[in-house]
Amino acid sequence: MPTTTIIDSIRGEFNRYKAYAEGAIAQVDEAQLSQDLNGGNSIAVICWHVSGNLRSRFTDFLTSDGEKPWRQRDEEFVRRVVGRAELMEKWEQGWSALHAALGALTDAQLGSTITIRQQPMTVIEALHRSLSHLAFHVGQIVFLAKALRGEAWTYLSIPPGQSDAYNKDPKFDRSTAHAARIAGKTGG
Repeated sequence: MPTTTIIDSIRGEFNRYKAYAEGAIAQVDEAQLSQDLNGGNSIAVICWHVSGNLRSRFTDFLTSDGEKPWRQRDEEFVRRVVGRAELMEKWEQGWSALHAALGALTDAQLGSTITIRQQPMTVIEALHRSLSHLAFHVGQIVFLAKALRGEAWTYLSIPPGQSDAYNKDPKFDRSTAHAARIAGKTGG
């Protein structure tokens, strides 16, 4: 049976960031999904972009360039008003492509070469690049949701003033446990 230890670790971190985003999204009302702050991107726009990026990068991951000709990246950043169901459907399209690609990979393939925008890189480089891109945008989603929720915000990690208590029993440091904890706190 092929090993997937590294792939499993990377999948866990992707899922941790997915849980962060979904935990933040769950805390805002439907109108706030499309609301921006000072002319920046809304949660909906960021989700559209993340989904488009994941679909493009991970559809036919090993066999075609990661920037697909059908992707309309600039359209991902057009202001939009969407409901929660539509947003989550779009969001899941990207994640489905990612999870299908990760499910087909083995650790032995990490050194294989793929291309993104005709630039060659190894599979592991592409995975790390995608994970860091995702983390950047999830941070934006969390920031927006926290700003929109204000005092009603539920922390997705260790709340202020609770570090010492958490450090005595740090049972949520692993990505899968942390993702499950976030989902449980926000109903995600």
